[in-house]
Amino acid sequence: MKEKVKKIFLFLGFLLIITQTPYTQTSSEPLNAIHVAMPFLTIASDSRGSGMGDVGVATSPDVYSMHYNPAKFVFAENNMGFSVSFTPWLRDLIDDINLGNLSYYTKLDQNQALGFSLSYFNLGVIYFSTLQGDPDGQFSPNEFSIDAAYSRKFSDNLSGGLAFRYMRSDLTGGYTSSGIKSRAAQAFAADVAVYYHNNINVADFPSKLSLGANIANIGNKVSYSESGEAQFIPITLKLGSALSLDLDAYNSITIAADLNKFLVPTPPRMEDVDGEMVIVAGRNNNVTVAQGMLQSFYDAPGGFREELREITIGLGAEYWYHKQFALRAGYFYEHETKGNRKFFTTGLGIRFNVFAIDFSYLVPIFRTNPLANTLRFSLAFDFEPAGSRSRPVTSSI
Repeated sequence: MKEKVKKIFLFLGFLLIITQTPYTQTSSEPLNAIHVAMPFLTIASDSRGSGMGDVGVATSPDVYSMHYNPAKFVFAENNMGFSVSFTPWLRDLIDDINLGNLSYYTKLDQNQALGFSLSYFNLGVIYFSTLQGDPDGQFSPNEFSIDAAYSRKFSDNLSGGLAFRYMRSDLTGGYTSSGIKSRAAQAFAADVAVYYHNNINVADFPSKLSLGANIANIGNKVSYSESGEAQFIPITLKLGSALSLDLDAYNSITIAADLNKFLVPTPPRMEDVDGEMVIVAGRNNNVTVAQGMLQSFYDAPGGFREELREITIGLGAEYWYHKQFALRAGYFYEHETKGNRKFFTTGLGIRFNVFAIDFSYLVPIFRTNPLANTLRFSLAFDFEPAGSRSRPVTSSI
């Protein structure tokens, strides 16, 4: 057993080392990224999932399940959890963009649970100017979402979840330019999720296999002006799996993977034909929400090959010693023609009787990546009586 544990530490140590190595990559193929409104909805604020390559659809339930898979709440080990998080964002570009989050869940009984969260994204300060370059005021753009979820067990191994979300995005404060008055965008959305886990044996180790799926942010299109074209919000299909192995009474490891794909139409390829822009490949992306979700599986101008490129991949590993010390590592991949986010993540966690400390660190492959040096800290508290204490909930600050 000591030899197996040693190999695990060597593997995770290797992941920590390669995150410090710079990489470069270029592509001669045309960029065709999918553009959505309110992209802050895709940002994870927790230190655990962000330390594992942004995975969490099928990992063990915690207070941050709202972001990944609300169906997990009812399987949480504790009966109640509360968290506060704060994430400085894009620090290599600007120093006043921040994401804050409040999350809470409670079990109604053994078969039902409720979850709530509030996310607030502050985009700093912008300065307006006239066409002549004269100052014309300033504004602090902001976006927020309010979420409520219901999770229910269908059996001892299967649960389902529904989440409802209100979002508001105010990027200009009603600023008027060239006679066009801007406005805040508002949307209502829902998540539909399932979660399954089962105890199995892997190489004589007691293990747990978990699977999850979530269609997140099914909601209306939004516009930032009366005459502006409506945009899709980030409707996303999330699929995940996780395998947890108890190596002995003190050591356990989890390996997890997530696949994400926007259920949003891909921009078509346009060309000028006799002075008029026409679609030469792909399909019209100015469609209804329902049609856009279906169309998103077959409308890429580059065919099935391009559809596959729209899938992002998250891979993560988490090692626990005596449920008191955790070491995490992960990798996130997005194709260069679809956004080119590629980064490694690392993280640590320490659990005590009444509180816990976690942090995660993001290291991009490209030195010029604006996500470079993203650091998240977490402080955790267990509010349950000592006699029922299991695993602390996570609260990030």
